[in-house]
Amino acid sequence: MAKPKIIVFASGTEDGGGSGFENLVVASKGRVLDADIIAVVSNFEHGSVRERADKLGVPFVYFPGPYDAEHYSSILQKTAIEKDELWVALSGWFKLVHGLDPQKTFNIHPALLSQLGGRFGGKGMYGNRIHEAVKAAFDAGEISESGFTMHFVTDELDRGPAFFEHSVPLHKGMTPDEIAKAVNKAEHEWQPKITNMVVQGEIHWDGKDPATLVVPANIK
Repeated sequence: MAKPKIIVFASGTEDGGGSGFENLVVASKGRVLDADIIAVVSNFEHGSVRERADKLGVPFVYFPGPYDAEHYSSILQKTAIEKDELWVALSGWFKLVHGLDPQKTFNIHPALLSQLGGRFGGKGMYGNRIHEAVKAAFDAGEISESGFTMHFVTDELDRGPAFFEHSVPLHKGMTPDEIAKAVNKAEHEWQPKITNMVVQGEIHWDGKDPATLVVPANIK
């Protein structure tokens, strides 16, 4: 039986980022993630994601936009893989997604989307802005932990059904960078394992009704 095929969308920057993408590739070559990473997409033509892709031997696709359904679809078509056979993993992708299959597209978000009524998700909540907002809430005594969330992706930003959250304790005096590093470390531990459960069908939904979400009880 053929392995699931994943295309990763990872923005990165000109001089950093993309470690989640690399972590998934490494996991796919071991026993944790039983899937093939067939390409990585970035909105930076030259930068850290491309450097990692070249080092790992993974095809790189430059996606300068526009970020609409038609152009997202064209990126997937470039893989020459049937749409219903291809999974899309967003890992540090900073652009709004349109028109991708919500049953087969999922994201890792570097904050707890369930916290404070979803304050750490939505418009403007990406990159270091998230960790700055988390630090402000922690310093104000509103929260005692951060973490990350994995969720399916719909056209509504950060509002697709969440299927996994993992908490990371915060400590007095932590900077946004230190919070980011702590969250990133936890992401690297868990992302490949949970990604495998998604592409193997253990975690799934119908793409329309969040009530159809199925998540094994042992990871909730």
